[in-house]
Amino acid sequence: MVSTVKFTNTGRSQFFSTVRKRVDTYFTENNVSPNANGAMWTKAIFFLTGYGLLYGLILSNQFGGWAMLGMAMLLGTFAAFIGFNVAHDAVHGAFSRHGWVNRLLGYSFYLLGASPYVWRIMHNVVHHTYTNIPGHDEDIDVAPGLIRLDPADEVRPWQKYQHLYAFPLYGLTSLAWVFRKDFLKMFKDKIGQYDTTHETHEYVTLFVTKAVYYLLFLALPLLVLDVAWWQVLIGFVAMHIVEGLVLGLVFQLAHVVEGTSFPLPTPNGNIEEAWAIHQLRTTANFAPRSAIAAFFCGGLNRQIEHHLFPKICHIHYPAITAIVKQTAHEHNLPYLESPTFSSALVSHYRFLKQMGQTPSTRLT
Repeated sequence: MVSTVKFTNTGRSQFFSTVRKRVDTYFTENNVSPNANGAMWTKAIFFLTGYGLLYGLILSNQFGGWAMLGMAMLLGTFAAFIGFNVAHDAVHGAFSRHGWVNRLLGYSFYLLGASPYVWRIMHNVVHHTYTNIPGHDEDIDVAPGLIRLDPADEVRPWQKYQHLYAFPLYGLTSLAWVFRKDFLKMFKDKIGQYDTTHETHEYVTLFVTKAVYYLLFLALPLLVLDVAWWQVLIGFVAMHIVEGLVLGLVFQLAHVVEGTSFPLPTPNGNIEEAWAIHQLRTTANFAPRSAIAAFFCGGLNRQIEHHLFPKICHIHYPAITAIVKQTAHEHNLPYLESPTFSSALVSHYRFLKQMGQTPSTRLT
């Protein structure tokens, strides 16, 4: 496997320069900042306040077991929505023009039990550069050996059922983050084929913040709630199953549906098209006209716009979608989208089923 991938723009496409110029013109002519506006700040306050309120109500010890379980599951959804709507934009540097504001809001990833530092490397650097490239984009390594997403991977007998068992596995996404994934990535020499080195204080920060999270969400409930330890554990796991399912589904519907590609570089490490065109071929939108999807998914239902312009706050994606779509069509390039969340879900289901049965495309 090649260790370095280069995008060569063999066709000399002018797509990205054109669409970038048009998007810049939109912001200039309308005197609009590409960062957060009042509506965006309102969303952030809503989700952060809701999260804090739910956590406080649970610890108030004023409710029965079933009510607290329901609030724990709702807390999991708010955690996922904070990830989509606050932390994600902030870590991309899109929330504010002030770096300190982005750093502060990026810390909200800790509310999910995840490390913003590890996320920045895995997502901003690796995933956004090498989207859907096997061996480089680790976001497509979902439960390796159990779920097959890469057409070049060997097909295993049990994977013909992956369209059935994949969805419950998505529910383990955030539990994996909390207890395993961040630690694993910090102690690997590479993420994908990207060489990683970390300063000592990043290791200290990781262990300290994880310990605080375990204290707040496991130890403290055990101390203050009039419930058994196993009830606390059930609530914790239920919270993360809901959080993981929401996170997993939204991210999968953006890159793992019918029509998205998983290109392999040439033997000398080239992807023989422009990076922006690669993003169009590997990324898909869903429910682009749904105000509900836009509100809760943090613009990730317009993943194409996000991948092309990650430093633009997602609150502006509805305004630039028509620009991107028209420019793609003018250059005879794909623009993949499912009209609704349910149609994208069905497309993902069919993709999983096909990948569980289609022979490997790997050359032998």
